[in-house]
Amino acid sequence: MYYRMLGRTLLARNSRCHVLLKNTNIVKCRSLFTSPQRLEDSVVSKKGTISSPKRSAGTGFAKNICLGKFNKSDVFPYPEISFEDFNDLNQMCEPIEKYFDEKVDSKQIDIDAKIDQATLQGLKDLGLFGQQIPEEYGGLNLNNTKYARIAEITARDASIGVTLAAHQSIGLKGILIAGNEAQKQKYLPKLATGEWIAAFALTEPSSGSDAASIQTRATLSPDGKHFLLNGGKIWISNGGIADIFTVFARTEVTDETGEKKDKITGFIVERAFGGITSGKPEDKLGIRGSNTCEVHFDNTPIPMENVLGEVGSGFKLAMNILNSGRFSMGSSVAGGIRRMMGPVTEHVNTRKQFDTKLKDFELIQEKIANMAITAYAMESMAYLTAGMLDRPGENDCSVEAAMVKVFSSEGSWYAVTESIQIFGGMGYMKDYEYERQLRDSRILPIFEGTNEILRMYIALTTMQHAAKELQQTLKKLRSPLSNPGFVYKALLTRALYKAGVKPKLPVFHENDATHPALKEEAGLLASNITAIGFAVESILAKYKKDIVKEQLILKRVANILIDIYAMTAVLSRATRAIAWGLPNNDHETDLAQAFCIQANQRIKTNILELADGDNNGDNNLKKIATDVCSNRGLKAVHALTKEF
Repeated sequence: MYYRMLGRTLLARNSRCHVLLKNTNIVKCRSLFTSPQRLEDSVVSKKGTISSPKRSAGTGFAKNICLGKFNKSDVFPYPEISFEDFNDLNQMCEPIEKYFDEKVDSKQIDIDAKIDQATLQGLKDLGLFGQQIPEEYGGLNLNNTKYARIAEITARDASIGVTLAAHQSIGLKGILIAGNEAQKQKYLPKLATGEWIAAFALTEPSSGSDAASIQTRATLSPDGKHFLLNGGKIWISNGGIADIFTVFARTEVTDETGEKKDKITGFIVERAFGGITSGKPEDKLGIRGSNTCEVHFDNTPIPMENVLGEVGSGFKLAMNILNSGRFSMGSSVAGGIRRMMGPVTEHVNTRKQFDTKLKDFELIQEKIANMAITAYAMESMAYLTAGMLDRPGENDCSVEAAMVKVFSSEGSWYAVTESIQIFGGMGYMKDYEYERQLRDSRILPIFEGTNEILRMYIALTTMQHAAKELQQTLKKLRSPLSNPGFVYKALLTRALYKAGVKPKLPVFHENDATHPALKEEAGLLASNITAIGFAVESILAKYKKDIVKEQLILKRVANILIDIYAMTAVLSRATRAIAWGLPNNDHETDLAQAFCIQANQRIKTNILELADGDNNGDNNLKKIATDVCSNRGLKAVHALTKEF
């Protein structure tokens, strides 16, 4: 009797999910991605194929978290590169590190608001403009793991890091992703040497995060041989120094019914085509040495052969370009924190107050520990994601990359502000680099997708996947005689969960996952994955298609997913360190345990607030914001106001 009653309750609950699935596609952010192929075993080759055991069927690790699933083979063991590649990578890093130590004057670059030509030439001579361009086109052909490692060094100067990233992570990436052979042969060799510099032109005054609303237009000529490009782009990195632009514009497309529609198309545009003017460099808060300006197109002729991919397919291409490069922010920021921790720890070991070294004050210890924990987590996430991307086949890690970007950009701001706090007045002075690092790091939560937009993307993308799975669950539950085993298991799982008995996930040592030393933390991870799975099911049932409007709920879901992915990354990495007997693996264990405890506390808070949607304070926040905005300013009168 109990199970029949529970079954009716569950069917009614899932029927509400079905309404959602039937009436709407919950992802309204217009992003399109290809599902990854699951792969058979691969081994580490001499050229550094990332080790990858047989991977389970599915659509990616992060997307399955919302279903309460843990695809162990996606994340265990932690990715490795071959010894040969490890040595080659270290040899590659040595001259780059030497160049940045001896030749790059970051303070002067910041003052001049420009990277001098001699410094740029040195970067070109090191091959840094062709890092991910294949060797047959003159590039270094670095995979994502190697690219992330080099980014740790090039990000020592934020202006240089942004210039290089704008060139290859987004500027020329469209040619690598969608370019035909003729386009690659024509453009990649000169882009690899830095003879040509690339820029990515998408943002416009009326379209920031809403890329689909761009107004720049490309009109096909009467003879059908070229397009005429007209419009303007703003805040374009490398916009004043680029020779080649990846530009996105509206084009008229006739669909299969004969109806004409506007769709976005990507183009390769040479400055030499004419009709291109660049505005003066923007005077920025940080990354001052990077070139950022407006770019305007006035009847710029573009040959038909310079269309990237198919006419009308530009939006998907633009999103794929942006998604492909976000993960490297984690390694860049972690590398910066590693470097920063040297002078910070030197200061706390030598500076005394009240006849006590700073390192012996608990409040300073807290800051140092949290900076180390944050760096460990973001580095672990970045290289886990890079390893996933480097596996053979088409791997969709767009959600994981977005998680890395959000976590590392906010972690960078935290670490830099805490460093300044530790240095006190000295950290505030321009004679030291910390105030510049603070200014440079402020852009990170803004560009390559604001963190607010990325949180919505993380939550909605994973919940869309969960909704599709729930639809299949509903179909089976409606046919219990055809699926008796499935129905019994589904009902029993939910009944046991309500009774406090949680399903077991393959995260423990006996599952060839985490090391026994991390058993307690693995239990926290398993518990949180199960909790978010049931929470997402309840959210979809409650809000149906309106979930796209519930941004504060989606923010909490995204924060939970980010913390779960970070917990997974640190546990996988620490397990490898212990198993391999790496130096200081006991310290890595401490870092992993500390992060998991902190993340678990945040997750518990978010889960409770999701469960108590009517009393979590959201409605009060929304009312206050509405009142303040309607008043065009603070509505409360001044504290000294009196009634006369």
